[in-house]
Amino acid sequence: MHLPSPFRIGLHVLLAVLAIGLAVFLALPRLVDARLNAVSGRPPFTVSPAAQSLQQGLWIADLHADTLLWPRDLLRTNDRGHVDLPRLQQGHVGLQVFSTVTKTPRGLNFQSNRADSDTITPLVMAEGWPVRTWGSLLERALYQSRQLHEAAADSQGALRIVSSRAELSALLQASAALPQRPTAALLSAEGLHVLEGRLENLDKLYQAGFRMAGITHFFDNELGGSAHGVAQAGLTPFGRAVVRGMEERHMLIDLAHASPAVIADVLAMARRPVLVSHTGVQATCPGPRNLSDAQLRAIAAGGGLIGIAYFPGAVCGTDASAIVRAIAHVAGLVGVNHVALGSDFDGAVQAPFDASGIGLITQGLMDAGFAEADITAIMGGNVQRFLLAQLP
Repeated sequence: MHLPSPFRIGLHVLLAVLAIGLAVFLALPRLVDARLNAVSGRPPFTVSPAAQSLQQGLWIADLHADTLLWPRDLLRTNDRGHVDLPRLQQGHVGLQVFSTVTKTPRGLNFQSNRADSDTITPLVMAEGWPVRTWGSLLERALYQSRQLHEAAADSQGALRIVSSRAELSALLQASAALPQRPTAALLSAEGLHVLEGRLENLDKLYQAGFRMAGITHFFDNELGGSAHGVAQAGLTPFGRAVVRGMEERHMLIDLAHASPAVIADVLAMARRPVLVSHTGVQATCPGPRNLSDAQLRAIAAGGGLIGIAYFPGAVCGTDASAIVRAIAHVAGLVGVNHVALGSDFDGAVQAPFDASGIGLITQGLMDAGFAEADITAIMGGNVQRFLLAQLP
């Protein structure tokens, strides 16, 4: 077909504009990742010789990171965000919980969010995720699981997914004889809206390797209310059925982001200990995101675990000392055995350091006067004990 010259010029301009727009769209996830998952400090993150010596002997566990959402090679050092395998190894991290984010509302805030919008859809489209993930929250979670399994398979044993207490125990025993200790990975779902209202989908998550899940994320869902939702109600009948189903499968129930009513309802019916993977505490940082002393006591009374997050909304600070203040409060209130690390790395938050800098918490705990045995428990020993008791 022959077009007159002005039409050819217009077509070329249109194609150029479309190409530029497509390039910007495809580059958007990396730009968003770099902007939202910032690090306020600069590596290398140095600590005292005493803290470094202690750090090297610790088995460190982190209960929450959203790394699987972002377009990164997990096995190589990245120039953005907080977590990849080399940085986990630099931080001597023995276990990292990887959570799958599947939906977040527009205008995200801590106070009140509706469930009728989603900013993750354009992100996964731009990242080139399979078409089946564009309209299915369950498929988004399953896709992230496959991504983690593929990374572990390609890691030559350096990254190993654990889905049972037997697997974790075997990994711990084998690690003692290896020159480079492997990093264990545990899969979690950031909110059970991924079930899409169907109890049978819990088995699909379990079969894909998920052993932990939050009830809600930033909005109310079919199971119950979010601390950041509109109604912020308690468990629905479906939510109660899911809690029972998780307990039957020995899946860990995560109360991070849950409404106070959901927390109370779960604790009232739970037959097994629960955890809060990434949170702050009201006593050191007031706000709807964080737990009250009464909630901390109730979770600990059932044998539960509280993971302290690192970002300003959780700890009201931008350095390791703010994290240590929250840890110290929980330890003083309910005992050292109920507190752990729950960074919220790569959760669209600014952190004072990335995974390579976790030694700054070790340093902070030493400076705060914690005994070596207590530091060992806080940095990962409590998580190890909890998982060896609660995993299937």
